[in-house]
Amino acid sequence: MKLWKPAALTLALAAAYPLAAQAQSNADLLKELKALKDRVGELEKKLQEKPAAPAAGDKQWGMTPEQVQEFNRISVKTEALEDSRDALGFKGLKISGYIDPAYIYNKKQHRAGFQFLNPVGDDGYNYDNSYFGAAQLDFQKETDSGVKWRLTLMPNRGAGSVIGDNSIVHEASVSVPLGDLQTRLLAGQIPDWSGYEYLPATQNKLITHNLLFDFTLPTAYTGAGVEFIRGKWDTKVMLANVNASRRQPNEKAPVLVYRVDYSKGEYQGFGFAGLNGKIANFNADPATGEQSKDTMANLLEADAYFIRGDWTIQGQISYGTQKKAAISPDPDSGELRDARWWGLSALAAYKFTPRLEGIARADYINNKKNGGGLLGYTGYFAPGDGEGTPNVFGDYRNGIGAAPDGDPNIGANRYALSFGLGYAFDSSTTLKVEYRLDRANQAVFVDAKDGSFSKSNQLLGASVVVAF
Repeated sequence: MKLWKPAALTLALAAAYPLAAQAQSNADLLKELKALKDRVGELEKKLQEKPAAPAAGDKQWGMTPEQVQEFNRISVKTEALEDSRDALGFKGLKISGYIDPAYIYNKKQHRAGFQFLNPVGDDGYNYDNSYFGAAQLDFQKETDSGVKWRLTLMPNRGAGSVIGDNSIVHEASVSVPLGDLQTRLLAGQIPDWSGYEYLPATQNKLITHNLLFDFTLPTAYTGAGVEFIRGKWDTKVMLANVNASRRQPNEKAPVLVYRVDYSKGEYQGFGFAGLNGKIANFNADPATGEQSKDTMANLLEADAYFIRGDWTIQGQISYGTQKKAAISPDPDSGELRDARWWGLSALAAYKFTPRLEGIARADYINNKKNGGGLLGYTGYFAPGDGEGTPNVFGDYRNGIGAAPDGDPNIGANRYALSFGLGYAFDSSTTLKVEYRLDRANQAVFVDAKDGSFSKSNQLLGASVVVAF
């Protein structure tokens, strides 16, 4: 009975599935397994391959046909704009500028009012009438080869006006790479680079400038030289005319000027600058009564800065001499004497808020040698007429020289103390106010109203600097 049951089950299955009895041969099974294996290999190979980039004009992932068309239109327009920019010379061109209308009150001058674009030639360069109240337009361009070109225009208030050319050009210079971008040829008219204070109102924290900036430093150089940048060191050397766009007859020797800067880190650094050569002397020749020829001058200054967080600290020391440039001649022989001076200046600023900054600055010039005399501040001596008109031994608006009817051998030492606030109204507008006290150890400040003299003067200023 037990043997019959399996046999009967087998016969029943065979009757139900007649094809099963005809099993595939071993050869057929091997063929199917091989085909399946080949198909799996093809799929693995495709998964490992990187998808090829779509051909130009093909539909791209994430973009509709309309978007592809718009993208192509923008690409063509962008290329056309770049070609137009290059053809017009705008590539590498930067244009910036500012204006800074100012209000100045000078106590001893009995003068109060706005100053803006007033010609320097009409009033001379004074501490209450320096470079503020200006309008500046600055063009800078760098070519693909690394040549830098700069033209800065400042009508009535720039270096071109101060040196007496009545030119609106403040700077016109080129910088040409000599083999590499770190070695350059410099040429043109370049404003003086001495000291820690910058000339533009956008870079000067107060309205006025310090005593060293105003009375011991040159205005501009016209000439040629080289610049070397090696790591953290930047050195500039030029042979140039000083404060003159050309030399006069019988003037041949150029002046050597130089500046070296070292950036110790992101927040601090120091530098020094110098001048050696013959420059203008405005004293009268005792023998002829004519203006003296250029005489030898030697200037040297060192400055440093520390700027970090809310604090800014800057300082400068200067020393200078010029042959036969003292204001008063020898009282016995009448011969011209040498001028010699030295001075200090320091500035500290602190930001009470990101927009509001407080500034304090202190200056001192020792100018007693041979009756005084600073760079460009010579030629003021005039003897009395014997009828009550006093001897003139200096520039009594700026407080330079000896006191009237005083000892002509001793010039006045000058001091100045300034306090100010700067408020950043927005990203392009800064409001400034400044109170300044000027003093001397002699009565060398004239009262414009009654002609009296005193040892001090006061100034109050306000300005708005708008830049782009």
